[in-house]
Amino acid sequence: MSLDIAALRAEVRARQATLQARYEADNDAEALLKQRCADVDDTLRRLWESFEFPASIALAAVGGYGRGELYPASDIDLLILLPQAPSANTAEKLERLVGCFWDIGLEIGHSVRTIPECLDEATRDITVQTALLEARLLTGSEKLFATFRKRLFGNLDPLGFFEAKRLEQQDRYLRHNETPYSLEPNLKESPGGLRDQQVIFWIAKAAGFGDTWDELGKGGVMSQEGVAFGKQFEDFLRHLRIRLHFIARRREDRLLFDYQSALAARYGFQDSESKRASEQLMQAYYRNAKGLMLLNTIVLQNMGAALAPENLQRPQAYDANFQIVGNLLDICDENLFERQPGLIFDAFRIMQENSELQGMTASTLRALWLARERIDDGFRADPANRAMFLGLLQAERGVIHEFRRMNQLDILGAYLPNFGRIVGQMQHDLFHVYTVDQHILQVLRNLRRFTMSEFAHEYPLCSRTINEFEEPWLLYIAALFHDIAKGRGGDHSEKGTVDAREFCDNHGLTETDTELVVWLVRHHLVMSQIAQKEDLGDPEVIGRFAALVGDVRHLQALYLLTHADVRGTSPKVWNQWKGKLLADLYQQTLHHLAHDEPPVSHGIIADRQAEAMRLLRFFALSDTVHERLWKQLDTVYFLRHSAEEIAWHTRSLHYRIHNNQPVVRARLWQEGVGLQVMVYTRDQRDLFARLVGFFARAGYSIVDAKIHTTEHGYALDSFILLDVERREHNREMLSYIEHELEDRLTRELPPEIPSAGRLSRQVRHFPIKPEVSISGDEKGKHFILSLTAADRPGLLYTVASTLAEHGANLHTAKIVTLGERAEDVFLISGGDLSDTNRRIRLETELMERLKV
Repeated sequence: MSLDIAALRAEVRARQATLQARYEADNDAEALLKQRCADVDDTLRRLWESFEFPASIALAAVGGYGRGELYPASDIDLLILLPQAPSANTAEKLERLVGCFWDIGLEIGHSVRTIPECLDEATRDITVQTALLEARLLTGSEKLFATFRKRLFGNLDPLGFFEAKRLEQQDRYLRHNETPYSLEPNLKESPGGLRDQQVIFWIAKAAGFGDTWDELGKGGVMSQEGVAFGKQFEDFLRHLRIRLHFIARRREDRLLFDYQSALAARYGFQDSESKRASEQLMQAYYRNAKGLMLLNTIVLQNMGAALAPENLQRPQAYDANFQIVGNLLDICDENLFERQPGLIFDAFRIMQENSELQGMTASTLRALWLARERIDDGFRADPANRAMFLGLLQAERGVIHEFRRMNQLDILGAYLPNFGRIVGQMQHDLFHVYTVDQHILQVLRNLRRFTMSEFAHEYPLCSRTINEFEEPWLLYIAALFHDIAKGRGGDHSEKGTVDAREFCDNHGLTETDTELVVWLVRHHLVMSQIAQKEDLGDPEVIGRFAALVGDVRHLQALYLLTHADVRGTSPKVWNQWKGKLLADLYQQTLHHLAHDEPPVSHGIIADRQAEAMRLLRFFALSDTVHERLWKQLDTVYFLRHSAEEIAWHTRSLHYRIHNNQPVVRARLWQEGVGLQVMVYTRDQRDLFARLVGFFARAGYSIVDAKIHTTEHGYALDSFILLDVERREHNREMLSYIEHELEDRLTRELPPEIPSAGRLSRQVRHFPIKPEVSISGDEKGKHFILSLTAADRPGLLYTVASTLAEHGANLHTAKIVTLGERAEDVFLISGGDLSDTNRRIRLETELMERLKV
């Protein structure tokens, strides 16, 4: 049997045209998706039969095609399933078949595998496993396909699959800056896009919860209200993607500016005096995305609880209104916020104050979302609520997470109505890639990162400057209001000052602080304009700018806000050149101001350096003894080490900066019972694993570690150790550690594998669920590994050896042990980190190995 390929190609095109005409007539998205699947099924079956393949092999649809959802320009994913390696004749036929796929005009992705090969690929790649879960037999051996399905699902670990898909989603969110509010979002991959819905059904299918919204509702995974919302979100995205494919005439999932106006016209939107039709369409998209993100969070939480009920601990009372379930904040009464709206901000405060909390329960999120309607003029005028909101901005941690959460739940816009008006508002310029509200939150996030030592390597001058600045939360207020007046017409900087002053007055800020915030909102564009458009070599330019800022405090504040603002527009807008221009303007203006006013304190780093010098003088060392070493140390080092530690390191190393032999110094820990160890050596392979393995074998638990690499490539690491065996003579161990560790490092002996040891009673009875996340920094070269786990002997060795296995290089680490809980942050690069699938595999392996 043979087919006329040209006729088949014409038939494919005719069927596609018929589908489009029928859709435009009846506007039935589900019918289109099913009919396109049926049309392609028919075409592929006829083509397959024309090659007269052996009856023992099978052709299956996988991925979205297997699921029965085939969009107008979507790829068609196929699996050719073989009982064993193909014969030469079969292999030759398969090659010709693949050629015919393209000849007839179908964009087909295919794989040719045996069942063992499928299972092996599924084990190694979560993406492949996901696609195979949705496999659907098209033609060929039913027996082979049934065997494949049985073995695939037999090998499936639903809880492991859930964790892998959760990590994969987390990575996808990070790639899109954790926001759906890009001006040209990817309606498939962006947060709040179709992938968020598909993740729900992939996990549900793996766990046997159901294949439809109604089945999830009947199974108790979702409320009926959630089922209705799910169908609504899905219907919106289906229509949008179908229309986008028809307009683009190819596979395109980005809502590019090129298509937004045409799409808006298809939806019936028309330009108004205040908003273009495309803006109205995109605001509808953002509302849908925000809702789907929230639904995804709630449903995944419910499915996780159903899959691992043993992880659900009995609620622990926090106070009269809140309780903690596992690592989630929960409300004691689902009507709590209806009865006491004033407790709304309390929920976010508790999240900020308790680092062990990883989120909120589904019932709490739902209650907060419903309670947004209770935030009225009376709520906003209540002094207690105003003080609480200000406290959220002043918190030591969790500011970004909780303000993003408040925005997602529409609470931030309800409390600040003018902020609510710019939620989802587009910015049609050459710079911004986010809506106004998301740009503002990006700026707030950038400012917060300056204060965090784990990000000090990104922009050291900003990190140093913000540590010199008193009350950085004033900058956060300026960030919230700097663009709040966009879209009102006129100068948004001037109009924003009115909102900013009203906020400051209502929330009891001093006149001095109010003046700074209002000044920043008014002038937030000035520094970038001068830096990029005027001659910084002209003293008059510097003089005028110095006259505008007036003093160092205003200069520091404007520099930090400007830096964060420009970086918050778009990753493509920011570059090293712009950063250098801003830094040059800042430094020259700082120098200019220094001639007109007395020198100011240089903040925490200068204070630590001065104190370290004072301590060094006690040892009769010269005032220049520090210079050679300190030239090799950066901002991160001075932010993380105390003055006393800096003096100790300098005293021990100033005369052997380029030492070829490792230097190990140990002393009794001055602030508690234990030892403090410093290691200085040329960086070497698996150094961290060698160190933690040695300490563990010597009977010590690391409760704090500061890992640092100098400018000239030496490791300068500090550890605080507690004696696991509680020996009475720690002093006798000092010389042992110095001698033995120096010897092992000199000979570059392999890491010592520590014994497993015993878990504490607390950890056995109150297990801490491990949490692992790996996120790239802004420059894309380094990654931040954050982990939380139950502390136990050998924990750090487990982490270090796992990183080594994946080829990851460790640059800095902050290791903190809080009772039975370890909270560690590592700056890593290289190895498997650049590949998404391998990075997810590293996260998965770490989580598995950290379980107790």
